[in-house]
Amino acid sequence: MVDSRGTLAQDGRRPERLELRVPTTATQLPAVRAMAGDLAMRMDYDLDAVEDLRLAVDEACATLTTIADGDAPLTVVFETTRSGLHIDAWVPTSDGTEVPTDGFGWAVLAALVDSVEGRRATQGEVPAGDGSGAPVAVISMAKYLPGQHPVEVGSGSDENLSVAR
Repeated sequence: MVDSRGTLAQDGRRPERLELRVPTTATQLPAVRAMAGDLAMRMDYDLDAVEDLRLAVDEACATLTTIADGDAPLTVVFETTRSGLHIDAWVPTSDGTEVPTDGFGWAVLAALVDSVEGRRATQGEVPAGDGSGAPVAVISMAKYLPGQHPVEVGSGSDENLSVAR
């Protein structure tokens, strides 16, 4: 397993990573959603956060299935760290395909998680990719555990940041 985020799991171990690869059909999305919910429950997220993660994963995967190249599979990589759950979902696409980030679904997705990004990449740049230069569309998201959200220093906020821990 690659420690791609440079962080530790909740109990001090290296992050744990789970990879799912399913057909890009609506009938497979409940399995991915269930996996997200199960991992969130095991990480002791509260029930609202568990449901937020389920809905976010469902929305991200549904978005990606609409732009997948033919019957290419959907790959979802879950990584548990001390700070929370990080999810990368991607599908092979034709060259130049963008992740749609301007609709209502994207607004809902952004409201459900702490960070989300949609981008073009290659198989060599994504977790569980085959290392080639074939194009993919990726949605990466994170939901942090309470008290673990990274503070952006110098973000322009007027808040006083404590340096004592």
